[in-house]
Amino acid sequence: MLTSITDGILCCLTGKTGNLVLPLESSEPSDGFEFVEVKPGRVLRVRHIIPERPSVDPEKQAAGKESWNNDDASPEDAGNTSSSVHCKRKITVYRNGQLVIENLGDVLHSEILQCQDGDLEPCSTVEVELADYKEIASSPDPNPVPPPVPLPSGEQKPAPPPRRRRRKPKRTVLIDSRRVISSCKGTHTDVALFFVHGVGGSLDIWSSQLDFFSRLGYEVIAPDLAGHGASTAPQIAAAFTFYALAEDLRAIFKRYARKRNILIGHSYGVSFCTFLAHEYPDLVHKVVMINGGGPTALEPSLCSIFQLPSCILHCLSPCLAWSFLKAGFARQGAKEKQLLKQGNAFNVSPFVLRAMMSGQYWPEGDEVYHAELTVPILLVHGMCDKFVPMDEDQRMAEVLLFAFLKVIEEGSHMVMMECPDTVNTLLHEFFLWEPDMSRKDSCKTDSEKTVDTLRINQPLNK
Repeated sequence: MLTSITDGILCCLTGKTGNLVLPLESSEPSDGFEFVEVKPGRVLRVRHIIPERPSVDPEKQAAGKESWNNDDASPEDAGNTSSSVHCKRKITVYRNGQLVIENLGDVLHSEILQCQDGDLEPCSTVEVELADYKEIASSPDPNPVPPPVPLPSGEQKPAPPPRRRRRKPKRTVLIDSRRVISSCKGTHTDVALFFVHGVGGSLDIWSSQLDFFSRLGYEVIAPDLAGHGASTAPQIAAAFTFYALAEDLRAIFKRYARKRNILIGHSYGVSFCTFLAHEYPDLVHKVVMINGGGPTALEPSLCSIFQLPSCILHCLSPCLAWSFLKAGFARQGAKEKQLLKQGNAFNVSPFVLRAMMSGQYWPEGDEVYHAELTVPILLVHGMCDKFVPMDEDQRMAEVLLFAFLKVIEEGSHMVMMECPDTVNTLLHEFFLWEPDMSRKDSCKTDSEKTVDTLRINQPLNK
C-alpha cells in the first residue's frame, strides 16, 4: 500500500501546531457529528448520518427478519442464488520471491453496470505470476536452458526441452469460501458506508460523498483519525502507529457496523480498509480503494524529509503546502486553493505529521495478505496523480481476486475533491453492482487476468 513519503506532504499545509477539539460535554449527535472515546482520553470525531427512512409495517419487518439466513444477503436477496460466487484460490510463495496465484473457483470479473458499453468479461480460472524482480535477478535460474549442440555438418540440433525442477514452496495458502454478492440500495437498513481518509486529511475531504450518499438514503460514517480534524492528538509518537490507528478504526467499525458494510479509503486510509476487510470478511461487503498504491507491506522511509524535527517541519510548511498543491491536484487554480482551505481538512501539527509517517510499519500487509481478500474491490486512480504511479494500482488489480480498476483522466491524488460527480457515480454503480453468473459460459481461457480499466473525461450519466 502507499507508503511514499510524498503522501505526507498533504499533512503540513497550514503551519498550525494544534488541533481544534470540540468540548466533550455529551456524546449525543450534533449536526451529524459525534465524539467517540475509543480509549481513555483518545476521542475521535465521527460524522454519522442516518437518513430518514420510510416507515415499515412491524408485521412485515418481523416476517422479513425470520427469513434471514447467516450469509451476507438481505431479505430481498435471500432468494437470489445467481449472486453466489465460489471463491477458491491457491497462493504459493517460493523462496526466490515469486508469487503464483491460481484461481480455482467460479471467479467472476464482471463489468460494473453502466460504466462501459459492450459485453461483460467474466473469468473463471486464471493464473498470475508476480515476482520481486530484484531477488529473481540475483538468484540463479531454476530452469536453465542448455545451449544448442553443434553438429559436424555445421547444422545445429534443436536443444532438448528443459527439465522442470520441482521447486519447494516457502508458503502455501488455500482459500475456499462462498460469498453472496448483491447490490446495496440506500434504503436498506442493513447497509452502512465507512469513509477513511489518509495522512493529514480529515472527514471533511469526503463532504461531497457524504452529502451525496446520505441524500440517496445510505447511512454514512466518516471518522477523523487521531490527531486529524477535530479528534484528540495524544502527545506521544506511539499513538500514531499503524496498529494504534487500526485499533481505533476497529472500535469505530464495531460500533457502527451493520449487516452489510462498504469501506471507502483514500491513500493511507486504504491500508486500514484492507485491514478491516481481512479481519471481518463476513461483515465487509465491498471495498473502494482510491489512489492507494500497490499491495506492499508498510515500512517507513529512513531517508525522509519527515524525519526532520517538528520545528523544522513547521518552518517548511509553506513549501510543503505549495508542493502538495502542485502534485496533489491536476490544476492549481482558485478552486483547488479553496478546496484546501475548506473546513478543518488539512490542519495537522508537525508532530502528528512526523509521527504518522514514522509509524507506517505494517509487515503483514504484503501481496499474500491482499491476495487472501475475497471481497469485491473497486480501484479508483487519478491519471494525474504524482504520488501514486499507475503501475502500483495495476499491480493491486492483478493480486486481488475481485478487482475493477477505473482511471479518471482529469483527476489527481485528491480525485474525490476534484471530480466529485464522477467519483460519486462510479461508487454508486459499484454499490448497486452484483455478479451476473449467467455469463459464465463465455469465460476466458488465457492465463492472464483481465484488468478492467476505464478512462473518464467527464461525469458518467446514470
